[in-house]
Amino acid sequence: MTTTSTTTPATTPATTAGAGAAGLLRETSLLRFATAGSVDDGKSTLVGRLLHDSKSVLADQLEAVEHASRNRGAAGPDLALLTDGLRAEREQGITIDVAYRYFATPRRRFILADTPGHVQYTRNMVTGASTADLALVLVDARNGIVEQTRRHAAVAALLRVPHVTLVVNKMDLTGYAEPVFAAIAEQFTAYAASLGVPEVTAIPISALAGDNVVTPSGHMDWYSGPTVLEHLETVEVDHAPAADVARLPVQYVIRPQTAEHPDYRGYAGQLASGVLRVGQPVTVLPSGRTSVIEAIDTLGRPARAAWAPQSVTVRLTDDLDVSRGDLIAPADDAPTPTRDITATVCHLHDTPLRAGRRVLLKHTTRTVKAIVQEIGSRLTLDDLSPHPEPGELAANDIGRIVVRTAEPLPLDPYTRSRRTGSFLLIDPADGATLTAGMSGDAFTGADGAAHAAGNDTPQEDGWDF
Repeated sequence: MTTTSTTTPATTPATTAGAGAAGLLRETSLLRFATAGSVDDGKSTLVGRLLHDSKSVLADQLEAVEHASRNRGAAGPDLALLTDGLRAEREQGITIDVAYRYFATPRRRFILADTPGHVQYTRNMVTGASTADLALVLVDARNGIVEQTRRHAAVAALLRVPHVTLVVNKMDLTGYAEPVFAAIAEQFTAYAASLGVPEVTAIPISALAGDNVVTPSGHMDWYSGPTVLEHLETVEVDHAPAADVARLPVQYVIRPQTAEHPDYRGYAGQLASGVLRVGQPVTVLPSGRTSVIEAIDTLGRPARAAWAPQSVTVRLTDDLDVSRGDLIAPADDAPTPTRDITATVCHLHDTPLRAGRRVLLKHTTRTVKAIVQEIGSRLTLDDLSPHPEPGELAANDIGRIVVRTAEPLPLDPYTRSRRTGSFLLIDPADGATLTAGMSGDAFTGADGAAHAAGNDTPQEDGWDF
């Protein structure tokens, strides 16, 4: 268990009065984080306290919260209302949808996602955590680790959220007892380790009273670690694009065919990861044709290199057949396209997922027809054991499936790339999102590419393949 931050705090940018805010936004790093936990653990109150005590709430927002709190008979402002924005949320006093908030301190900029705690809204937690650098998992000090805590920890591990932080809330209701915090932290850390989470930072707080949220608590002198905000400001976030292999999903083919640019052919998209450079040999997938990057345009200007998450246009030396949905990757490190995908999934829809279901599979900018061939197992959250051949996956279930696609797809193992190793299963009838998938074994890192592409030919109807 880690109770202190080992990351060197970021340097406060030196800005002049005239450049203040603009300089801050340019020079500070960005952290995306999500809250998770069971019902009534205090996620929205924590976020509200974090915004309020860090002076990130506008005067009119605070006035509206105070007014709404008085109407509900509260003695003081209910800070949870800063994030519970839907009318149904305010009426029921629960979080239903993912609430995104943006704020900044002199050390760092933040995008936070306040996610629901109810079991039926676990799929919303998947949405909030899918792009997060850090997950704050809240636990009520009176209740300890419950099933939903384990579920959210498993989702964070499956989604490869780089940092997991345990926040033990409502310590004021346990007399700020150190043994209560220590026991919960030890249990959670052991469970997270079994999921493959390398490190957990545990912080005892009272979101309602403000203990250890932004300012250190005077009631827990036995704790010497960081406050929640200090941890968020100082946790190491590696956004170095060169650390990842380059992947460019093609979104659009640009051919102006004007007198000024009669032969211009560019392939535009947002770099999912890595760095591309002029003169670099690349492979276009799934065709497997190779070429060399002749030029890179960013914001209409030529560049020698481009890195994620920039939106770029790449021109190749060869006249290849490249279209939307193709993937441009380094020739010496390209994924192998496959039509048989073994994946760990979280089912999101109320209709159960069963073998034989015809779906659309969306991977980066490409959408193809697919069939769910097998529901291999469902994860038992109590002991992380697989329940073999469950027959179906219900809403919020986590399981292992095999999907066969009509066309080969260049998926990376999810353990290597969160962007190009993930996909969605979509209902072809109404476009509803059914399932979020992660290629390979998200716990062990096994490669999910079962077979090489191009061995079989789809039937005429496009489904029986």
